[in-house]
Amino acid sequence: MHDIRAIREDPAAFDAALARRGLGPVSEYLLALDSERRLAIHAAEKFQAEANVAAKAVGKAKAEGNEELFEQLRSAVANKKDLVAENERQAKEADLRLTQALMEIPNLPHDDTPDGADETQNVELHRWGTPRVFDFTPREHYEIAGVLPGMDFELAAKLSGARFVVLRGAVARLHRALAQFMLDTHIEENGLTETWTPVLVRPEMMLGTGQLPKFGEDSYETTNGWWLVPTAEVTLTNVVHDETVDEASLPRRMVAHTQCFRSEAGSAGRDTAGMLRQHQFEKVEMVSITHPDHSRAELDRMTACAEGILERLGLPYRTVVLCTGDMGFGARRTHDIEVWLPGQNTYREISSVSVCGDFQARRMNARFRPEGGGKPQFVHTLNGSGLAVGRCLIAVLENGQQADGSVRLPDALHPYLGGRTMLQADGTLG
Repeated sequence: MHDIRAIREDPAAFDAALARRGLGPVSEYLLALDSERRLAIHAAEKFQAEANVAAKAVGKAKAEGNEELFEQLRSAVANKKDLVAENERQAKEADLRLTQALMEIPNLPHDDTPDGADETQNVELHRWGTPRVFDFTPREHYEIAGVLPGMDFELAAKLSGARFVVLRGAVARLHRALAQFMLDTHIEENGLTETWTPVLVRPEMMLGTGQLPKFGEDSYETTNGWWLVPTAEVTLTNVVHDETVDEASLPRRMVAHTQCFRSEAGSAGRDTAGMLRQHQFEKVEMVSITHPDHSRAELDRMTACAEGILERLGLPYRTVVLCTGDMGFGARRTHDIEVWLPGQNTYREISSVSVCGDFQARRMNARFRPEGGGKPQFVHTLNGSGLAVGRCLIAVLENGQQADGSVRLPDALHPYLGGRTMLQADGTLG
């Protein structure tokens, strides 16, 4: 959420920043609501002061036995109180409309975020690894012989419908091994604190990270008002919801492995084959809560943590910075990491790492106390996949596939698979 005081101070700069995201000017409308709210607050305070003065005069008139003046003053006090109540109502209504409007305006892009209209104008930062040259036509993950016994879409459709999968046997174990490998790496090498969180949250938690109110259709709400998390970003970030922490406790770096749930609204017809785009999936999510001065550097650190997982697995990837027209609602700058999928002969997103500045912190009312004293300040928040487990499984299967339908597995996973090195063509580990 945005600071109305900053908009007041420089509305032209605010509109110019939004224009970089392809949005028209909104400061005039916001400032009109702000003015309406402030005028109503001022009027309520003025009438309250007048009522207080009149109330003192009422007592004096009563003591002096002046009944006529007493009745006049008492009526005036009642009238002033009615005016106070009416202006407080108007102020509350204007404040609600202002807050709702601010809640639906995306974050302002960072100065070093490239301008652009859509994904075609994203900027590549670097590549790692060389895509393998196959002496046969590589298959997509769900077509590989060794995968077929362990990846069942028909059963999932019977149980739940489209965009679900049932994993079994060696494929299920490989999926689990990937998640454990990611967690261990982030905890032992990258200094993140493992955190286990619920997947059902209150609506104010979704509001805090920006999934509500604008993007409610993208997630699932239960009949009693809870929401299924689309990512552990929601729970990990809201750890500091409505809290003021000590500066010395920053940065807070957390990681969680959770089930995630997305309705995939608006993605009809996209990636319907295989398990690239699912309603239920798993992610290892990273979240950092930082001092404002350190958040931009933290973005680069978190990006390197996610890239390191792919490098340890030997999976070629490229990292791009999203342009203003392709960036998510709450982000100021986003790095997408795209892994090479030979079955599709292209790079596909496997991680998105974003710095949000104080955008989420304002929604959550999350602050820190400066060590040297002074007024509490809003923290900065960052989030990123480290990585999407299902998509990483796809990449391992497709990049390691052999002509006979088996899959050679990355060395980093061997300890998690009892020393086994292959997914064999019959679907067993060997």
